[in-house]
Amino acid sequence: MSGNFDLNDLEKRMRGALDVLKRDFSGLRTGRASTHLLDPIQVTVYGAKMPLSQVATVSVPESRTISVQVWDRTNVSAVEKAIREANLGLNPIIDGTLLRLPIPPLTADRRNELAKLAHKYAESCRVAVRNVRREGMDLLKKLEKDGKISEDDQRKSSTKVQELTDRLIKDIDETLATKEVEIHKV
Repeated sequence: MSGNFDLNDLEKRMRGALDVLKRDFSGLRTGRASTHLLDPIQVTVYGAKMPLSQVATVSVPESRTISVQVWDRTNVSAVEKAIREANLGLNPIIDGTLLRLPIPPLTADRRNELAKLAHKYAESCRVAVRNVRREGMDLLKKLEKDGKISEDDQRKSSTKVQELTDRLIKDIDETLATKEVEIHKV
């Protein structure tokens, strides 16, 4: 932690968590195929975890199919495994270096699973925002203790940090509510 308190930095870090949540949500499927569905997938290749987009080209040839063109034949099984383990309800069909992912229509159970997953993503985002809040509050207490800011300044800044946190938690909740409506829309 730096010796200076910067509310803008805290906000940037909290918004970063919200951006990650939105990216994760774009990967939660609704009824249609989308390349974003595979964005969160990490593939273990060459002894490291890499985003799927760094080992294959993802496209949507039709509304109910995603195709994944793996660049290196030796990575096909790793890509297939990563897609299966992502728990997106997709079963890749392998054709050489091409994986076709038929998008099954969502069942009510699957919609509920996706909604639960959305809640899990939102909760990790809330935790990330609260961690940034805690760091900011700890820094303010330390600055006050070290005599670098007055008790009044510490209180005013703490209030601003709390207001920022509340605003971001509200944004997270609204983003979750929107995604839930999208998931449950038939």
